[in-house]
Amino acid sequence: MELINVTEVTTPFALRQYKTELQEELVRVLDYWINYTVDREDGGFYGSVNNNNEPDKDAAKGIVMMSRICWSFSAAYRFNKQPQYSTMAERAFNYIFDHFIDREFGGVYWSVDAKGNILDGKKQIYGLAFCIYGLTEFYKISGNSTALNTAIDLYNYIEEKSFDEVNNGYTEAFARDWQQTADLRLSAKDNNESKTANTHLHIVEAYSNLYTVWPNEKLRNRIANLLELFQQHFISKDHHHLHLFFGDVWNLRSTLQSYGHDIEAAWLLQQCAEVIKHPTLIQQFKELAVPVTNAASEGLDKDGGLWYEYEPANNHLIKEKHSWPQAEAIIGFFNAYQITGAQHYLRQSISSWGFIKKHIKDETKGEWFWGVNNDYSTMQKEKAGFWKCPYHNSRALLEVMHRINNLI
Repeated sequence: MELINVTEVTTPFALRQYKTELQEELVRVLDYWINYTVDREDGGFYGSVNNNNEPDKDAAKGIVMMSRICWSFSAAYRFNKQPQYSTMAERAFNYIFDHFIDREFGGVYWSVDAKGNILDGKKQIYGLAFCIYGLTEFYKISGNSTALNTAIDLYNYIEEKSFDEVNNGYTEAFARDWQQTADLRLSAKDNNESKTANTHLHIVEAYSNLYTVWPNEKLRNRIANLLELFQQHFISKDHHHLHLFFGDVWNLRSTLQSYGHDIEAAWLLQQCAEVIKHPTLIQQFKELAVPVTNAASEGLDKDGGLWYEYEPANNHLIKEKHSWPQAEAIIGFFNAYQITGAQHYLRQSISSWGFIKKHIKDETKGEWFWGVNNDYSTMQKEKAGFWKCPYHNSRALLEVMHRINNLI
């Protein structure tokens, strides 16, 4: 359907129409995962599915992917109580519990092979965090005490092994046996540094979700501490973009700017402060949300899409528009609208959704492409896989629908 005119978005009718489109897309995205990604032979979900919806039956399966599937279907079930979503969430939970839990050293493996055997036992804290996030959301719909207890166990491992008692913050990764490792990188594209904005952002997200079902006072204090780290180190006081990479003692190691992480942090940190009901932090992150959103806006193209990354040191813009920053944009700009009442933020949220409809979602075969290049050609990367999951898109659709419900 044709989206509402972005210059006329003040009426409840317009917001309802926006919500209707998002609701239809949520069903469409999750139907894709039900129809094309379930691995009925080896369990869980395929490790990779290409743009033609063909699975790579030999692809490795990652803890991030499986945890994000668990979260997405659990959150969707909480929203509309469709029984098939609960079934899919349980499938992801069972696969995590049966194949990813390291019963010798604790924590979760980074990856297993297609048959479910350990492939990479590295303890990437980002992976533990996403597992907490998925398991706690599953607990909300199932009451499964094993899911909650496993999430608490993973939280304790992060605190015991990763928290830097001397310098504050969390070390990025460890070997399977929790000894130090030379390779701390989350992925091949990342800097090999000990503290990153990305991992800290998803630790505080996971901890906040855990807090909603396990309101432990130490956990609350850790969430507050993480938020304060973003104020002190990760959010630039000069330009409000996120500083992405640091050494052990908070020595800045990169000037790279990630527009997707900027806009994601803009709304997510505020939400985490609201979860722990910390009045001071709520106010501080509401005040930060708008300048961080404005910083992310520097990455907007005239078509409403958000560019990927910019390196100011050599004035290099990566002219790709990946799907996940577009998803974060529809929430981040909507959040700025809620804080300020300024119509241009709402228009940008809708414009970001328009870009997704025109260039990112696969109208023919379902789900969203990885992204598009500068000439709008489709990026030839997997549609489902180790990093491409129904998390950024389903979370964005659910989050904005919840916010529209609150407004109207």
